[in-house]
Amino acid sequence: MNDLFGTESGSRTGDRSSAGAGGAPSTWRETGPAKGPPPPLASSMRPRTLAEFRGQEKVVGPGGSVRAMIDQGRLSSFVLWGPPGSGKTTLARLAAQSADAAFVPFSAVAEGVARVREIIAQAKERRRATGRCTILFCDEIHRFNKAQQDAFLGVVESGDIVLVGATTENPSFEVVRPLLSRAPVVVLDPLSPDDLAAVVNAALSDVERGLGALGIEASEDVVRQIAEAADGDARRALGVLERAVQLLAGAGRKTLTPGAVESAVQHRFAVYDKAGDQHYDHISALHKAVRGGDPDGALYWLARMLEAGEDPMYVARRLVRMAAEDVGLAAPGALAVALAGRDAYRFLGSPEGELGLAEAAVYLAASPKSNRLYKGWSAAVAAARATPAAPVPIHVRNAAEGYLYDPDQPGGVSRQAYLPPEAAGEPFYRPREAGWEAGAAQRLARWRAVREGGSPEQGRDHAFRAGGGRPKSGE
Repeated sequence: MNDLFGTESGSRTGDRSSAGAGGAPSTWRETGPAKGPPPPLASSMRPRTLAEFRGQEKVVGPGGSVRAMIDQGRLSSFVLWGPPGSGKTTLARLAAQSADAAFVPFSAVAEGVARVREIIAQAKERRRATGRCTILFCDEIHRFNKAQQDAFLGVVESGDIVLVGATTENPSFEVVRPLLSRAPVVVLDPLSPDDLAAVVNAALSDVERGLGALGIEASEDVVRQIAEAADGDARRALGVLERAVQLLAGAGRKTLTPGAVESAVQHRFAVYDKAGDQHYDHISALHKAVRGGDPDGALYWLARMLEAGEDPMYVARRLVRMAAEDVGLAAPGALAVALAGRDAYRFLGSPEGELGLAEAAVYLAASPKSNRLYKGWSAAVAAARATPAAPVPIHVRNAAEGYLYDPDQPGGVSRQAYLPPEAAGEPFYRPREAGWEAGAAQRLARWRAVREGGSPEQGRDHAFRAGGGRPKSGE
């Protein structure tokens, strides 16, 4: 049959409630050879109107960008960025329906630029002959390379087609800038458990397209179990529901149980990609939990990454970086613990070695923090780049005369400079009053005061002053 957009869908949405004797379904599914297999529940329950659409209120609610286009029936190109099952294809179809536009689906995985050119030629002819707009829905648009994406630029600019791209990857990295300037990004979020529960309940009650004719009963708790197991994905929620009902039919029962749902779920796969946004979002969460002093958060995000299949040595390298960047010299032993955690994993492997990484993560999270080493190094690098030709002072050159051996001087510090005049000024390293650095700050303040002409006794009176660095307000 033809779908709402005038294209052949192959769906048989009225075929889900075949009945046996007495009008009740005798099995999960009775289909004759002529009918063929039924469409997946997620396909037959695809929303036909905006009223049936669940979630994405900031996009389709009052004032939402896509809602405005649908209400006005005036479409412009845009890119939908969201996780699987968040409604990207459905929104594109609803937008086309509202404008009475020809809807042409296209997959960047299975088709290439030649097909794009064919669609563009047909769109131009359609527009010339009927004045009707064409929406080209490009799924997985990030699979196209730069040259392939450039093929859209001219026709989008001229209005020959309205491009609706869909991607699960960050468009800032995967879609070329000229195309983004013509097709702004619309961000979709994973559906909430409440939205997914509404999707499941709609499928259970819909007689024409859903499971309503089967008389399946499901408690609120079981519906919630399905919604939470779907992890924000409406397609997955309906797939779990469909498999659970199939299990019931095989056992001759009509009441969904937690056990049936658990069997249908089998395994909840992590929402994670080792080279995309999820990879960077998860390591960012781990880093921020460590920096924020939250061992529980550090353990959780570490576990999430390892359970999702992340390379443990990547995590180990990031923990070493955190030790130097965020803990720094407030707890100098943190770097050694992070390196030991790396070595423990390398020695033991999974799963035993993961405990070494967990120990390092908790130690870092529970340590005092200071980024003064990180700031000092950045300042020193900047100064080195700004003064690449500054000569080494004569008294600190190799085998030079005039050098004063500091341990032999009063107070253990001499009154000589170690920087070239071009690089002198505010200190690069300014320790804060935290952990080991608190004592270092006092020592460095004394030594700096002596180098600037004071006595060791005066240097002690200048602790945390004269550039040694009491932390500034708010640091």
